[in-house]
Amino acid sequence: MVDIRTPNFGKIKLFRHVDFSVPLLALALSGIGILMIYSATRKPFELTSKTETMYVQKQAVFLLIGVIAMVIVAAIGHKRLQRLAPLIYLLILALLFSVLFLGVEKKGTRGWFEFGIYQFQPSEYCKIGIVVVLAFLLSHAETISRRRLVLTLVAAALPIVAILAQPDLGTILVYGAITAGMVVAAGIQGRYLLILFLLLLSGVIAVFESETLEEYQVARLLVFVNDDESTAASYNLEQAQIAIGNGGITGSGLFEGTQNNSDLVPEQQTDFIFTVIAEETGFIGSVLVLGLIGLLLFRIWRIGRLAEDNFGLLVSVGVFCMILFQTFQSVGMSTGIMPITGIPLPLISYGGSSIVSTFLGLGLVESVHMRRHERSN
Repeated sequence: MVDIRTPNFGKIKLFRHVDFSVPLLALALSGIGILMIYSATRKPFELTSKTETMYVQKQAVFLLIGVIAMVIVAAIGHKRLQRLAPLIYLLILALLFSVLFLGVEKKGTRGWFEFGIYQFQPSEYCKIGIVVVLAFLLSHAETISRRRLVLTLVAAALPIVAILAQPDLGTILVYGAITAGMVVAAGIQGRYLLILFLLLLSGVIAVFESETLEEYQVARLLVFVNDDESTAASYNLEQAQIAIGNGGITGSGLFEGTQNNSDLVPEQQTDFIFTVIAEETGFIGSVLVLGLIGLLLFRIWRIGRLAEDNFGLLVSVGVFCMILFQTFQSVGMSTGIMPITGIPLPLISYGGSSIVSTFLGLGLVESVHMRRHERSN
């Protein structure tokens, strides 16, 4: 007879509660992403190209790393990470401030550590860390006191200051969305919510008024409201909109996008990957991809609702807000309704740090689902 109190039986019972829809949806989106990355980086007018599959190979390796990371985090459990939240926060600050001095600069942003051919972007991984830290700070009471709110905002502000020094306004917006969503879910009072909104608005205005951002970075951010001004940023947006318009209902066909093949849209494998999807698969393909992301978000939201502890709920909300905002921002900047900030489309855009960090977040959500019947300590 098997003793149900043995650790091995407990582990078997734990894995019976895995929500397979989360990894399956993530893998489906990642597979679409690899296909779109290949389409965006292939060289149709060259007979041979050594770099034609380089992006795809790297993305496939990072996808594998991401899946392994998701499994490890789900096995460790979000409740164990809750106890490590103070240490995680110190690690976040160490990474984000050290990259300012030891990191490499790309396109005006000093935000990467470089190890040979691999570039490590700490701000991507720290998004998951800040979700854990904020959930730790906000999960101790049903409503947020003024003191707890101030502590939470200060904890979120220090990493944001470090990222602002890089500067990387797009990532700052993601951190802001995560913080706002988690604070609201934690039960902030109405008057505090208004104060939070005013603080965020004042911070954005202060950034634009300061000399932190270069002139070309400001132009990229404001191009969606200054569409009558002819700049490099407006040209990029125009080409992106042409690519989306070319797709029509059914698309021009896989690998047949004229804007894509002509390399007229910049950074199609990263920032503007949605233009490849829209041009080559059309409205139908775009709706399918966004529908898969919507299903993934629905499952994350559902898992959060089923959580037995406030910490698990807030972790799910943080990951939900991260993926939702990045999707809205990435698609929005391709269509011209949002500023161009260089935010990747989750699980689809090329980027090792981005895809691994997203799978880490999904591992946390999976842990919440697997342990939803456990009593809070």
